[in-house]
Amino acid sequence: MSVLQSERLTELAVTYGVQLLLALAVLFVGLWLSGWLSRRVDAHMERLKVEVTLRSFLRSLISLALKVLVVITVASMLGVATTSFIAVLGAAGLAVGLALQGSLSNFAGGVLLILFKPYKVGDFVEMQGQSGTVQSIQILNTVLKTPDNKTVFVPNGPVANGNIVNFSTEATRRVDMVFGISYGSSIDLARQTLDALVQADERVLKDPAAVIVVGELADSAVNIRVRVWTATADYWPVFFDMQERVKKRFDEVGIGIPFPQRDVHVHTRAG
Repeated sequence: MSVLQSERLTELAVTYGVQLLLALAVLFVGLWLSGWLSRRVDAHMERLKVEVTLRSFLRSLISLALKVLVVITVASMLGVATTSFIAVLGAAGLAVGLALQGSLSNFAGGVLLILFKPYKVGDFVEMQGQSGTVQSIQILNTVLKTPDNKTVFVPNGPVANGNIVNFSTEATRRVDMVFGISYGSSIDLARQTLDALVQADERVLKDPAAVIVVGELADSAVNIRVRVWTATADYWPVFFDMQERVKKRFDEVGIGIPFPQRDVHVHTRAG
């Protein structure tokens, strides 16, 4: 080997060796920084009390994005044409996005639900035609437990774009009830009887005061509407107990509860 060739090889080794060492240094430092930054972001989200599921997902997403950026930077330092590499990644990302557009919609809905918190675990809600207690809020689905102990997975995309009824947001709820009495029964006696039952129930709040009014003169009954306020947790117990107590008390005081009936008149022709 000539002296010129030896010097050329030494020059190439020095040039590319330094470049390779610098690329490796950037790779190791970049990977360390990506992990450090993702941990810092996670700690910041924890201070902001972001949902654990969202925190974990965002941390993984940020870490992956930073690592991809580091790899592209190192490849560029080694002379690899990154333009076509980025184009391939973009095309692959587009294909995956189109294939998973439903899941991406649910993911976006999950992020919105976790950030804006229209409901939380333990709330009783109604959404997308389903009612139940929220068991968990996942990235793609909200898990409900129905009153008859069924588990329902509701996609987050439609939930975030639809109506959500949260029955647990407020500490109190109004219980609306309708009791029909016969036209031959005394409205005043019925109102007094209902008021006594309401006042005797300790679960019924005194403020706002109960409302007992004639709501409708129906075909077969005079419908009296009763509206009382109670703690949210006592809504159904108050509603069901009042149905039984009213029936028993009406029987005791002689107030009739009619059922639908029809008068039939028969006309006969003479001769």
